Amino acid sequence: MPESNFIDYIKIFCRSGNGGSGSAHLRREKFIPKGGPDGGDGGRGGNIYLRGDHNLWTLIHLHFKKHITAGNGESGSSAMKTGADGADITIDVPLGTIVRLEETGEILAEVTEHDEVKTLLKGGRGGLGNVHFKSATNQTPRYSQPGEEGIEAFLVFELKVLADVGLIGFPNAGKSTLLSVISAAKPKIADYAFTTLKPSIGIVPYRDNRSFVVSDIPGIIEGAAEGKGLGLRFLRHIERNSTLLFLVPADSDDISAEYRILLKELEKYNPELLDKKRVLAITKSDMLDEELIVEIKPDLPSVPYVFISSIAQTNLEKLKDILWQQLNP
Repeated sequence: MPESNFIDYIKIFCRSGNGGSGSAHLRREKFIPKGGPDGGDGGRGGNIYLRGDHNLWTLIHLHFKKHITAGNGESGSSAMKTGADGADITIDVPLGTIVRLEETGEILAEVTEHDEVKTLLKGGRGGLGNVHFKSATNQTPRYSQPGEEGIEAFLVFELKVLADVGLIGFPNAGKSTLLSVISAAKPKIADYAFTTLKPSIGIVPYRDNRSFVVSDIPGIIEGAAEGKGLGLRFLRHIERNSTLLFLVPADSDDISAEYRILLKELEKYNPELLDKKRVLAITKSDMLDEELIVEIKPDLPSVPYVFISSIAQTNLEKLKDILWQQLNP
């Protein structure tokens, strides 16, 4: 997926349909000059729904939609005929999409399964026809009820990528390179900071035709939780991952210290992220000999770890095994 096509945040003005007015018609026929009220009810206004679609990975298809409006209900008519309901609108979105009111931040809906449907805005109710207002003291009511107005609001659509494993690391930690090697994903790779500007998704094949999904987000820097760097905007994608894979390069001055900084940024952004399973991969380990690896091991944090090299393709199968065990305990 080209970087420019990954859209994970949009705002759209949405309005559900108005309900149709009830009819105030009085029955008049050749031999029934005073037939009484027979006005039908108005149809309801169209609803706006949210539907999950596992074939979508981005909100790009909604990027240029500034207004979404459901149909209005039609008015009732004579012979107690109810007006037609307004046309509903269904908005298809990727799994993991949350919709909230811009004004209050209230979450209206969230979809995480294919074909899951949630109601965003309900259409207005149709008005009652005059037949409902007939009584012993008012045999011919000449009034009816107007339809209820629809709901209008600016809605924020926010995608949190659904992936099993999230890659966490500083810029140039080797996240994009690893993803390109273990999956068919083709993220942008270069030897400078913030090569990754948009999240990348890769499906990693595993033994016996099994697989799991890995996501790569822009590199985190110290202070990302306060808005520094590019990581803050994309940290929300990590909230969906069940396992976090921390990548620290072998040439780091202090692997454990770098790991703790990353962990601290996640904690400041959302303390619940610390409850997720963690794995540490020491990347670019082709620069290390066996003696250096032995010296480094005692100082590593107490989480499952593995020394890997994406270029030399060292221990990648071992890394997959560890991740699979974390995902399927």
